[in-house]
Amino acid sequence: MSIQTEPTSAPSPAGPPRPDDVPQPTLGASARAYLTRVRGGDVGALPAVAGLIVLVIVFSALRPSTFTNAFNFANLIQQGAPIIVIAMGLVFVLLLGEIDLSAGVAAGTSAAVMGVFLTNHGVNWLISTVICLLTGAVIGFLIGLLVARLGIPSFVVTLAWFLGLQGVTLVIIGEGGTIAFRDKTILALMNSNMPVWLGWVLWVVLMGGYAALTLRRSSSRAKAGLTHDPMALAAFKIGALAVITGAAVAYLSKERSPGTISIKGVPIEVSILVALLIGLTFLLTRTAWGRHVYAVGGNAEAARRAGINVPAVRLVCFVICSTLAAVAGILFASYDNSVSPTTGGSQTLLYAVGAAVIGGTSLFGGKGRIVDAVIGGFVIAIIANGMALLNQPSGRVYMVTGLVLLIAASVDAISRRRATATGRA
Repeated sequence: MSIQTEPTSAPSPAGPPRPDDVPQPTLGASARAYLTRVRGGDVGALPAVAGLIVLVIVFSALRPSTFTNAFNFANLIQQGAPIIVIAMGLVFVLLLGEIDLSAGVAAGTSAAVMGVFLTNHGVNWLISTVICLLTGAVIGFLIGLLVARLGIPSFVVTLAWFLGLQGVTLVIIGEGGTIAFRDKTILALMNSNMPVWLGWVLWVVLMGGYAALTLRRSSSRAKAGLTHDPMALAAFKIGALAVITGAAVAYLSKERSPGTISIKGVPIEVSILVALLIGLTFLLTRTAWGRHVYAVGGNAEAARRAGINVPAVRLVCFVICSTLAAVAGILFASYDNSVSPTTGGSQTLLYAVGAAVIGGTSLFGGKGRIVDAVIGGFVIAIIANGMALLNQPSGRVYMVTGLVLLIAASVDAISRRRATATGRA
């Protein structure tokens, strides 16, 4: 005999998941998901951060009285700032799978043009700065036209510009000559500090903004029924960043003068780096154009078929790269109080490319962040600074830096291969 049962209620029509239907993430689940991504080849900036920590520990142990003092900490920021800015511009080009070998000398040429107007002709510092930035933008525009419109490999084009711009700088300045920078506003960029109170105000504003954006993003994704970080993890990220940056501000707020003149406060160049980091990160991650950059770097043909103007994206990326090189040229000139034919030359480009790659930007395109340039730039600066404190010759500094870059490139290649094998590419 069969038993009749009452029918259950009719199933609800299909629709988007409600927030209550989505399993709430836990710290353990988030940690396991992160480890899965790392094993799948998505290591991000993890190797660079680990290397940064190791370098700090090693040099702090070997030179505890000099490497860890506040004066040297500020000096590290000062040494790394121009390289970091150039590396930020190179991130845009590297995301496309391209290269710009002229970025370093573009900084020197732009600064030389600025020096002519600022010092030789007495033009206002603001107008001279705009002219410097326009010089960088024009250089990037011409490079972008040759690469994006004519299809000439970026290696060849930028190598030609590397040689040509060195000649232009020599013509502007002269063999063995220099152009002195005497404007107090320009010199203050790399040689002055914010008042202590202003440094703390900047920290409060930035941390408040970061906390608000992080919590808002997590909340909005939760309401939309999308995967999101647990609130505990978001709070941990906010707290960790607040502690690290707060400790840095407190350390820089200490008196660090080795002489009689008082030196304390956050260096002014920090505000420039922070502004560029926030603005360029927003451009890459929160705009349609930024998504187009990643799409072109990942697969240019697929991006073209999706309706993306690939040549225009490439052109704009080269313009941004050279314009940021011009910003770095201003910082170089401010630091040296002058510009010469060697400004932006020598190992500048190699260090900038190394900073971007060491920080986690892929040489194969499609993967990278602006913060990679910051992390990698500090790795480069710490190596140079720490080995100088150990009285090591320049040859060994170059060898160690080259080895670190080779390791970073190897990690990038292995990660890419691993991502392809696991279907995460």
